[in-house]
Amino acid sequence: MNSTVYLYVFDTMSDWEIGYVTAELNSGRYFRPGLAPVKIVTVGLEKSPVTTMGGLKIMPDQKVDECSMEGVDALILPGGTTWTEAVHVPILKMAERYVKEGIVVGAICGATLGLAQAGLLDSRWHTSNDLAYLKMICPSYTGEDYYKVESAVTDGNLITASGVAPLEFSVHVLKALDVGSPKTLDAWYRLNKTHEPKYFYELMNSVQ
Repeated sequence: MNSTVYLYVFDTMSDWEIGYVTAELNSGRYFRPGLAPVKIVTVGLEKSPVTTMGGLKIMPDQKVDECSMEGVDALILPGGTTWTEAVHVPILKMAERYVKEGIVVGAICGATLGLAQAGLLDSRWHTSNDLAYLKMICPSYTGEDYYKVESAVTDGNLITASGVAPLEFSVHVLKALDVGSPKTLDAWYRLNKTHEPKYFYELMNSVQ
């Protein structure tokens, strides 16, 4: 049976920030033996097309209010330019419920602003694009003591990442879902980060 991951989609969504992780989850090409690829379900505020920052049009598979907590392994929140707007309150409430229930929630770039504004980062280790910017954009945010100056941070089942760290974000999500061995994830990351051919062979050897 396929695992399921919800991917939130919306106008202005930063499509490149989730390209690595969705490709690996959907293909399952470097998964542990016996694991099937993940079913990615796109979720929108309405069942109408959204346009990403890259100009791609996506028709959501279902609406936020149709989402369930049963059989769902993760919720991924991409960056975008509208995360401080009230329109995202429904998905942020869903994210809060998922965090409490132990379902993986991954937020990158602008999505971390939404989490901060919703109070989800006030008592959990996290990162974002920049602490000073986070405090300026989200005056109600009080999680400064839990902020880490790192590309990506995992605290339990909550993952946050800077918008310039889609690779690191992907590794944290893949690790949280336990779909690949540590050796495979390390080789995959190093190959994409350094472009050195030796890591390609390490990657291939790790999945044989």
